[in-house]
This record gives sequence, C-alpha cells and structure tokens, in this order.
Amino acid sequence: MRMEKLKKEACIDGVMVDVWWGIVESEAPKEYKWEGYKELFKMIMSLELKIHVIMSFHKSRENLKTIGLPKWVVQYGEDNPDIYYTDRNGFPDEGCLSLGVDHELLFGKENDKRTAIQLYSDFMKSFRKEMKEFLESGVVVAIEVGLGPNGELCYPSFPTEERKKEKEKEIVTQKEWKFPGVGEFQCYDKYLKEDYDNAAKKAGHSESDLLNEDFLGFGNYNSEPEETEFFKKNGTYTTEKGEFFLEWYSNKLILHGDQILREASKIFTGLKIDLVIFVSGVHWFYGHHSHAAELTAGYYNLRTRDGYRPIARMLYKRNCLLNFSCFEMKYYHYQKNDFSAPEELVKAVLSKAWEEGIDVIGANTSENINAEGYDQILRHARSNGSNPEEPNFKLHSFMYLRLSDNIFEELNYEEFKKFVRKMHADLDYCGDAEKYAHEVESNSAITLEEISAASKIKRIIRDKNES
Repeated sequence: MRMEKLKKEACIDGVMVDVWWGIVESEAPKEYKWEGYKELFKMIMSLELKIHVIMSFHKSRENLKTIGLPKWVVQYGEDNPDIYYTDRNGFPDEGCLSLGVDHELLFGKENDKRTAIQLYSDFMKSFRKEMKEFLESGVVVAIEVGLGPNGELCYPSFPTEERKKEKEKEIVTQKEWKFPGVGEFQCYDKYLKEDYDNAAKKAGHSESDLLNEDFLGFGNYNSEPEETEFFKKNGTYTTEKGEFFLEWYSNKLILHGDQILREASKIFTGLKIDLVIFVSGVHWFYGHHSHAAELTAGYYNLRTRDGYRPIARMLYKRNCLLNFSCFEMKYYHYQKNDFSAPEELVKAVLSKAWEEGIDVIGANTSENINAEGYDQILRHARSNGSNPEEPNFKLHSFMYLRLSDNIFEELNYEEFKKFVRKMHADLDYCGDAEKYAHEVESNSAITLEEISAASKIKRIIRDKNES
C-alpha cells in the first residue's frame, strides 16, 4: 500500500482527502452517504496518519466525468443556469455554484427552500455528526473549506475545459482559456448582475456602462494586457469606474469566503482542528502593471493596492489558515510576455499572511518536482532562517499535490524522502494532535471598511494573541 510505504519510509505526517459533495449527497437533498469515507478514514487511522479534509463543493478537475456536483443540483442548473458563474458571453461554468446564489432560496421543495450557504452548512453539520470519531480523536487535524472552483477562493476566470450554452435551440461552445491569457470576469449571472446594478446605482454610477465591453474593453480569455483597453498600462482599471468595479468584484469574493467560514466556525467550534482555505496562485502577469490575471480571478492586487492582506485579515478574524501554491516555482517565463513571477508572488503572500498573524500551509503546483524545486520550497518554509532575534516566521505545514507513480521512481523517491526529512528539521515524527491545530472559535465578520483599510500598502506586525 502506497500510504503505508510513505509513512514507513518517507515519514509523512498525513494525507489530504477530498470529501466530495457530489458523492456524499449525490442523489437527493439531505440524503448523505458517509459509509465509504468512514472506511477510508478508518484505514488511514490504522496507519497512524493524520487527515487534512477538504470540503469539496466543486466539480473534480481530475475526474470531470465521474465526480460532478450533486445530481439534484445539476437539475436546478438545467432549468436555471444562472446558479453558475457566467462570463460576459453568457457561458456558464458548471464547476461550482456562483457566490451570487449564496443567499438565494432556490434549492429544495417549495416548503423547504435553501440557499447555497445553507447547502454547504448542512453538509458540514452532517460531516461533524457522522465523522465524530475521527474529529474528536485527533485523526482529522484540518478542514479546508471549499469556496469556489477547484475548492479555491477565486472566480473561475481561466477555465480549462470548453463551456457550453444553448442558443437558438442549438448547443454552442466556448473555447477554453490558454496560458497565459488574462482570463475573463465571471459576474454575469443574473444574481451578480443585479447585485452590481444596485451597488452601482447607490454609488451614482451608470450600471449599464460598467459591465459594457465597449466601454471597459476587457478583451477575451486569451488576450494579453496590452491588447485590451482595460488592462493596458494606465488603462480603464485605473479610472474611477474601473476601480469601483474591481472593488465590488473582489469584495464580493472576500465576503463570500467570510460568510461560509462563519458557518464552518459555528459547526466545528470546540474541536482541536485547523480551518483552512485555499487561495489560487495566479502568477502570470504578476509583473505587469495591471496584474490582469489576478484581477479577473478576484484578487484586486496592484503595485498601489494590496489584494492579499484583506484576505489574510479576514482569516485572522476567523482564526483560519491560508493554503497557497506555487512554492516550488522560480523566476522564469513559461512563455514570452507572460510577466510570470511566482517566487515574488509567494513571498508577498507569505509576508502579508504573517504580518496579519495567520499561519500558512504551502503547496506545489507541478506534480514533478526536482531537487531544485524542493530547495525552493525549503527556502520559503523558513524565510528568515533560524535567527532567534527575528519573529518565528515559518510554514505551518506543506501539502504535496498529488500522489502519482512519478514520485516512486527511484531517484524521485530519494529526493522526496530527503525533502520530508528537511521539512521536519531532522526531528522525529510527532503524533500529538495538540501540537497540530488550534481550537475552532466562532469570531466576528469582516466589514467592508476593514477590507478597504487592509488594502492600503503598509506593514503591520500583528501579535497572534491580539484580540
């Protein structure tokens, strides 16, 4: 068995397990089937491994034909495709529900309608009840709450599969995004459009102008920034209307994460586990003035505006951890003019998180990591070395994505074992759950004023024990 081999020979601490909404609650609302996961968790527990659980409220990228959303949710989408994120050409992304339906009573029988957040909350309540043995024994040490496409807190702005829609009784397709395109904004379902119209009217803007392609010049999925009116240097993104749109778009995402984490905090209060979210590592065009790909993904991050500190501050208030990828990547261009800067991005996100007083879990992007990649991860893992005079900034843990045949090839396996040993600082395995996690607490929500304050470029070192 692979996990037993990795535990014995490589001394891994645990495994990540996707708990799929589309498997557990597949057939009908509130009919949860946990038997398969109970058997899996028992097997992992018998190996004395810890479990990092992911509440996967999205469609599986690796298994698109086998693990989708629950069948009954898909049926709602057939009648009302606006439950999904939608681009400006009307193509829905069926990989997860739009945050626009977070508070819409759409799902269920007439006398038992639920919002999307209630769907997620009820699922997590069932997990807590049925998996009590593993939660209270210290086997489960982290629960990562899925918040969007691929479980990440972002918009599906760079789809990697074709989207389809019905037009004049025919099915038409939209070609998928190709690296390093800027992507497209995903706020054209009727619920988000209505929300935006209301916000624009309240602020005194013309709502029809602000989402108008001719006015803003967004380009398309595979545009480069300088090919668009919006993202080019000193483009529309720097204007008052552009800034208003970007602030609304990113604020909706942060509040979406905060509101679902509020539910998770209430459900898992008192347990000795870490609550976690995953933020996408959008590294291309990070070196461009507009940070175009980050903007379409929902991260309003510029040289003059901090897009990651507001997320970190929200997590600080919820006592949650941040999971971030790209840790093995270095400075080099994958294609001409991609302005890719993954190393700089990781350093920036780490610094914002640590300054806000939250812990960070690292993850890789590529399955094939060489010795140079492992060394890069180790450099990020303890950015200030072991200087006792400096704050103790270091990674909380590292998630290796994913287990494949490649890792067991002889040279790769030896490199992997050396990497794990170095991450453990040559210390022996610690199985004490008390040393892994924080006790979950239900804390206060973040406000728009706090998001705005956190977006200003500045440095604050925050005490983890600060109230």
